[in-house]
Parts: sequence; structure tokens; C-alpha cells
Amino acid sequence: MASVSPPTATTQPALPTGLAVFKTVPYAFILPEIICGTWVWILVAATSVYFPLLQGWVMYVSLTSCIISLLLLLGYIFGFHKNSENWKVLDSLYHGATAILYMSAAVLQANAAIRSELVSTLYYQLNCAASFFAFLTTFLYILHAFSIYYQ
Repeated sequence: MASVSPPTATTQPALPTGLAVFKTVPYAFILPEIICGTWVWILVAATSVYFPLLQGWVMYVSLTSCIISLLLLLGYIFGFHKNSENWKVLDSLYHGATAILYMSAAVLQANAAIRSELVSTLYYQLNCAASFFAFLTTFLYILHAFSIYYQ
């Protein structure tokens, strides 16, 4: 008679704490998200905002996302999550929603860059750089959301 082994429960990987956050794949994206997002709002703030409706949304999304991502990073570093599964769901939902908001902000910033071409060469270059970093940050948020979802 063949022996039947009891089913083994799959264990979820532990959420990182401390400096291990920077070595774990989905969580290592948080610091580049913060840095690139900071560049977006610094570059937009450096321009004379000619299109307040467009660039106001970009500033709101980038600044709010930087602050919330920084709080999330600090939560991971100090271990506030206590290895809870709800923390992973929160992380995935936050990064998914932020990726959508950042995509809308990146498209609006690209529109502002195109419209500022006639205004000033310096502002055009700053707006183009802000558009680049906005799309890069969007990509980082998408990578983070999918990698935490598929983990």
C-alpha cells in the first residue's frame, strides 16, 4: 500500500523589514518610485506653470504619491506590517491605483510639454524632462503592482 503524505501548506514569503526591503524585488521599486516622482514635481515646479489645470493634476499626483510611497517605505523598514497578508493587498491596490493616476498625469504633462514649445525653450526642455520621469515613474508603479500581485 502506498503511503499518502499529508498535503503541505504553501507558506507565503515573509514581508521584508529593515534594509532587506531594498534587496527584495517588488519592494525594491519603492525607492526609485520616490526618486523619479520627486523629479517630476521638482521639474514641473521649476517651470512657470502656464497650464495650471494640466500641471496642477501632475503636481497633485506626483507629490501625493511621493508622500504615500515614503510612508509605505518607512512602514516596511520599521516592520509595521507584522507580516500580515492584508499589507500585501494594500500594497498591490495602492500601486495599481497610483499607476493609473500617474499614467493620466504623464499624458497631461506630455500635453503641457507640447504646448509649451512655443512659450520658451527652457520650459519646453523642463516639461519634456518631467514627462520622461512621469512615464518612467508610471512604469515603475506598474512593475511594482504586477510583481506584488504575481508573487
